[in-house]
Parts: sequence; structure tokens; C-alpha cells
Amino acid sequence: MSLLSLRPEVEVLREKLEIFVEEECIPAEHEYEEHMKDRHGRERWAPDAIPPVITRLKAMARELGFWNLFLPHPLPATVSSPSREPKMYLSNREYGILCEIMGRSSLAPEACNCNAPDTGNMEVLQKHGNADQQRAWLGPLLDGKIRSAFLMTEPDVASSDATNIETRLTKIRANDGRRVRYVLNGRKWWSTGAMDPRCKFALVLAKMDYGEQNGSNARADSAHGAHTVVLVPMDTPGVRLERALTVFGVDDAPHGHAEISLTNVELDASALVLGEGRGFEIAQSRLGPGRIHHCMRAVGLAARCYELMLQRSLSRKTFGKYLAEHGSCQDMIADSAADLEAARLLTLSCAAAIDEKGARGARDKIASIKVSVPELTSRVVDRAIQVHGGAGVCQDFPLARALVGLRTLRIADGPDAVHRRTVARIEIKKTLKKMGVDISGKSKL
Repeated sequence: MSLLSLRPEVEVLREKLEIFVEEECIPAEHEYEEHMKDRHGRERWAPDAIPPVITRLKAMARELGFWNLFLPHPLPATVSSPSREPKMYLSNREYGILCEIMGRSSLAPEACNCNAPDTGNMEVLQKHGNADQQRAWLGPLLDGKIRSAFLMTEPDVASSDATNIETRLTKIRANDGRRVRYVLNGRKWWSTGAMDPRCKFALVLAKMDYGEQNGSNARADSAHGAHTVVLVPMDTPGVRLERALTVFGVDDAPHGHAEISLTNVELDASALVLGEGRGFEIAQSRLGPGRIHHCMRAVGLAARCYELMLQRSLSRKTFGKYLAEHGSCQDMIADSAADLEAARLLTLSCAAAIDEKGARGARDKIASIKVSVPELTSRVVDRAIQVHGGAGVCQDFPLARALVGLRTLRIADGPDAVHRRTVARIEIKKTLKKMGVDISGKSKL
């Protein structure tokens, strides 16, 4: 079976989605920018900063059957309803192909309720949340009525090594030994979506702090065993949005990225997701399918930029010839076509591996695309900018914003070096196994 093949019913959906993105979402980007351009300071994060065009596109996407297509399997009974279920359930590979189309417009993922970080948080709550958490938070997310955030990265430590996380969740047991409460303290940043006025809760990764407490269920002596995820409503006392962060000077309002302080945030056991010491399990469960989504959207964005490059090269002349007639421009076109196809097939191969073996069985491929795809697609966009000249770096085209996003993707969810390390270790272990060599106890591999 080809990596690009689709079931007939999915092919019909793909064709309709392509029309929706090209004829509705991409033209609506101008309306979105016009709504935001005269807003400054706090106005950019106010409830009325949400461009009305988003509501209109969401209604259209629902009607056309594009809602919640990321969902991998039926919803639990606590939140199941026909309006929340996708039109059809897709494999990771099939959904990846649709993600490429959504990636062509910055508005399409949200229009289809398939936008990060909400998709990852919905998957966590679907898989690990209890019934109360699902009713209170998963349901409204599935309806597209609220937004959410995932708080992991911290400003004071190298968060690419998640064992460095310093945010503490202190467990306090009452004198009677029965009642338990938790107190959360720390500082997070690059909390994508937290500035959005619709963001109502965050999943927070913290380390357990038992102090003098005994009888913990977490493996606090393990590098990964003390990490816990808690669900924190954004209006909880002690949660403070300290500032909006910019990405290469762009604030991404009204969605945005925040630095957040967590000061003596009081929680009870109902805030725990899955339980104490299960944080790494939860964090990893978000990343496999999520990386497919990110990478295929990157391919879609780069493909749009590539098409703009081709159009520009056939409409502008230098030294009496169209740009496309110059050998240097032809080199850029050829290299970009190859980079795009490589990025697309690497990601779909990874998606097929997840479908077959699960995320754990495809760890090497997941890490590999996280390194390769942002690099491949960034090169495509960089060439498109070069062909456009000065126009390529201004607001008249989506190229500069695309390059910013793709460059950032080389840091988000862990920098390239971490994922190269993962790939190398897996490859070395496979080779050692073939050679029949055992170096356990002699190496940190």
C-alpha cells in the first residue's frame, strides 16, 4: 500500500478539505490580520480580540464534517455525543495527509478544532482523565468552546532534559492521615495558548515533593518517577500570567505564549491526572501523534511557500529572462521539490509505523522526523524568500512568518540534539544486538 493512498471515503473528505482551506481559510487570513492590526498591549489579549472569522470558519468546518478529525478512537461515554465525534475515524497516516492540507493555512487547524496544544490535551484527558475531568474540561474542548495549555518548559533550567524541572507539587497530609492536599509552586514559560482569553485550564508537569510525608505511590527515587501532571484551572488563586513572549518579535496574539508564575496554588487530589508519578507517561503519550501533526502541517506550509516561489519565478524577469529560466533558480526549485517529498514521505512512514507498532515501537522514526522535517521545510521556505527578494521578508506574503514558525519547531518539544541522541542510541543498540555484543554495565547507552 502506498503511503499516500486513502480509503475512498477519506479521499472524498480530503478533496472537500482542500477546497475549504483554499477557498475559505486562506482568504480569511487577511480578515484575521485586519482585526488584529490596530490592537495594542492588553487589547491584543482581550475577549473581543478573537477575530469573528474564526467563529464563522468553525461553523463551516462542523457543517462540512471536518470537526475533531484528530480523534483516534471513540470518545468515552462521559463526553460522547454525535456533535463531538468526527465524521470518521482515521489512522495516523490518513490524518497526517489531511494535516498537510490544514497546514497550508494558519487558520485551518483551529477552524477544524484540530489545533495544538488542545489536541494533545484532549488526547491526554480522553486516555488518562477521570470522569469528572472529562465532563468539566474535555467536553468543552471537544465543542471548541474553550482553549487550554500545557506547562512544562521552565526559564531557569534546561528543560530539554525534563528531569531538571523545578516546579514542585508538595503533598500535605492532614493530621488525621486521611485528607490530602497539594500545593504547586514554580515558574513556567513558552506556555503556548495560555495568553488566549479562551484558555480555561492548563496541564502542568511538576515534581512531587513529599517532605516528611511517607507512603507515596510515586517512585521519588527515580529520575522520572516523581513527575506528576495536574490539571489547573487558569483562574485558580496563585496562577499569574507574568508576560506574553514574542517569537522573533511576533506575539502570535490573541493565542500567544506566556510566562506564568505558580505561587502556593492550592489543589486537591481531583487535580491529579492519572496519579502521582505518572507525568512522564502522560507527557510521552502526547508526543507521538502530535509530532505527526506538527510535521505534516509544516509540509503543508512549506508546500504553499514552494508554490508561491514557482509563481514568482514565472512572473518576474531579470536580465531579460524569467527567474525560472536562470540555472540558479532552477536549482532552488529542484532542491525544494526533493526536500518537500522527503519531508512528506519520512513523516507518513513514521505515521504508518505508529499505526502498526504504536508510538513506543516507532520511537526512532518519531525522533527522526522531529529533526529532519523542520530542517527540510525551512530550506524550502528560505529559498522561496530568496526568490521573492524584499517582498519575501515583508507582511505581503506568508513567507517570513512561515520561516519563523519552522525555525521555532526545531526547539519546540525538545531541541534537535536531544532527538538526534535518541535516534543514535536506538541505532547503536540495534547494531549491538545484531553483533551479539553486550555492553550493559559498561555504557550509558
